[in-house]
Amino acid sequence: MTAAPTLEQVAPFHVAGLAVRTRNSDEMNPATARLGDLWGRFFSQSWDGSVPGRGDDGRVFGVYSGYESDEHGAFDVTAGVVMPPADAPADGVTQVAVQGGTYLVFRCEGTMPQMVIDGWVRVWQHFAAAPAHCRRFGTDFEQYEGPDEVAIYIGVLPASGANADATGTSVTTAAA
Repeated sequence: MTAAPTLEQVAPFHVAGLAVRTRNSDEMNPATARLGDLWGRFFSQSWDGSVPGRGDDGRVFGVYSGYESDEHGAFDVTAGVVMPPADAPADGVTQVAVQGGTYLVFRCEGTMPQMVIDGWVRVWQHFAAAPAHCRRFGTDFEQYEGPDEVAIYIGVLPASGANADATGTSVTTAAA
């Protein structure tokens, strides 16, 4: 049985790594898909273990940001690790600030990459069913917790829509 998503408060943090711009429709076609290559480059270049100044917890993240509109528009995906913010990242390195705030968390287990694909199907089905929380389309992220576990964090607005600024970004105070 699949566990129901849970709400969590997330403090802001930074991830540095490799990035691509894509859209979901491109990822459905092997000829235009970019995410498999992104993750292949990330691991073949040993980003998961050899980045100087990286966070000590060893977790790998996939951060979704720069949304053009919603799940149908273009967005950026950064495969990376937690790092302190840098004024000027090294050449070829993308740094993204993950917004603090309320996230709906979908926990997944299974075999890669199918568990991630199935997790995103759960996300889309959940939001298609008109849930109490609306997606904010600011930052979302995958937090890899092991070779067969991932948690997908989807930024959401408060249930009432209150406490959101004009851009739709939640201004909920993140827990430290």
